[in-house]
Amino acid sequence: MTTGTMRKIVNINEELCNGCGACVVKCAESALKIIDGKAKLVSDIYCDGLGACLGECPEGAITIEERPAAAFDEEAVEKLQHEQKHHEHKHHDAQHHAEAAAFQGCPSARLTEMMREETVAEAAGTVKRQSTLRAWPVQLTLVPPKAPFLAGADVLLAAHCAPFAYADFHQDFLKDHALLIACPKLDDVDAHLQKLTEIVQQSSLKSITVARMEVPCCGGLTWLAEKAIEQSGRDIPLNEVVISIRGEARS
Repeated sequence: MTTGTMRKIVNINEELCNGCGACVVKCAESALKIIDGKAKLVSDIYCDGLGACLGECPEGAITIEERPAAAFDEEAVEKLQHEQKHHEHKHHDAQHHAEAAAFQGCPSARLTEMMREETVAEAAGTVKRQSTLRAWPVQLTLVPPKAPFLAGADVLLAAHCAPFAYADFHQDFLKDHALLIACPKLDDVDAHLQKLTEIVQQSSLKSITVARMEVPCCGGLTWLAEKAIEQSGRDIPLNEVVISIRGEARS
């Protein structure tokens, strides 16, 4: 049973929550975290009850309720955020090493651009088609903000599941785009936001097209692109394509 004084505090309806992580980024006290695909209040002592996260939830899953709760502890918040910053520095160092490995020959992350030419089989209209993938790596985590293939590019930011669901993914979406892939539910959303913001700022992108699945949590990928463009200070076109689990697409 929860003990403490009566005060206002965040309440999360887990049935409505899709785990997009928008509230986590907005919470200034770091009181919220995505755990097992749902937003959770880490501890009552980290929540000031002011509700800065309310307007960020696309599903309306967050409300403010009045209940017995431990008092808000500002010192505990500062300690938590100090620990998180330490963790982020370690993560950034690891990310830097991963990017550095791309230039040192690591096969999984080596920067590679592929020159594609239409094959005879494709021109003849046969079933066999050539890949339209232009560059490697494709994982957002591994791509440096100033990767040569991103300079002045139209970027396709795709959910991991999208190419499996949509049969003509290469021909309809990937062709003439630089590919980045990410999962807004299972990946580190904060790290992705920082990386994508740096890419928009440093690579002079022409546009971003988000190819996401119809499932609610995948909407976090569009949110990620919107926030990155906003934080970059640039104004570039953003398009969204939603793919159903049956393999149908709508803009």
